[in-house]
Formats: sequence, C-alpha cells, structure tokens
Amino acid sequence: MRTRLTLALAMLLAGIAIGAFIADAPPAAASLERTGPTVQYLEIVTSDVEAVVAALTSALGVEFSGPDARLGGARTVALAGGGLLGVRAPLRETEEPVVRPYFLVSGIDAAVAAVVRAGGQVAHSPLEIPGHGTFAIYHQSGNDYGLWQR
Repeated sequence: MRTRLTLALAMLLAGIAIGAFIADAPPAAASLERTGPTVQYLEIVTSDVEAVVAALTSALGVEFSGPDARLGGARTVALAGGGLLGVRAPLRETEEPVVRPYFLVSGIDAAVAAVVRAGGQVAHSPLEIPGHGTFAIYHQSGNDYGLWQR
C-alpha cells in the first residue's frame, strides 16, 4: 500500500511539474518568441560620421553605402538577418549622440500602445519611410528604442 501511495504521489508531483513547464512555455506559433527579437535597424547618431564609418569598415570588413536621404543621410550596411546598420549625424542641434536599436514588429500601432502601457514615452509617432517601412521611437528608463514594421 505504501509503495502505491508513494508512486501515486510521485506521479502527481511529476504531473504538476510538467504542467507548470508547459504553462510557462512560449507558444510555438509566435515567431518573435520562437526566434527572438530581430533588430531591423541599428542607428548610430554621431558628430563624426566619417570617423565611425571608417572604424567600422576597418574593424568589420564591410562597405557602407553613400548617404541615404530617406534615413536622415545615414550611411548604411546590411546586418545579418536582413536589417540595416545606419550611421548619421544629428538631425537637429539638440539631438545627442545615441545608439538606438529598432526592433521588428508585425503591428507598429499595437507595439507602440504596448510600450506606452509599460511606461514608455513616445518620442516619435509612427512614420512611414517609403521603401523602408514604418518606424516609431520611444524613451524608457533613460534609453532610446525604436520599433519598425516592414
């Protein structure tokens, strides 16, 4: 009898553990949860574009494009996975140097609403850049972040 009770208790505990594991597992159908977040655009704002481009070209063995007016004059190079790295000068006198990742999202309006609910402050509402997609920028906890929808 004691063996049956021990076995039943072990099975019950195993079932609870498996159920907890399954409940915490991310849904397989959600592509961002399955593969992780994707950086669609990594923006470097600097006062010396040529120096940064030269250093990255030398260190990484890549070749940057000429300035792309649609991306604020950024010089770009492809990232693994299909995104872009862009290096540009500030667009206004008050813009500080920053490294800002733009995360790929499937619905930019819903993503912006989600970051606002989580305490983020919208710095730039969604704006379409023809040929590139739609982006938004938000601030949270002293950092800049971007969202990008293709």
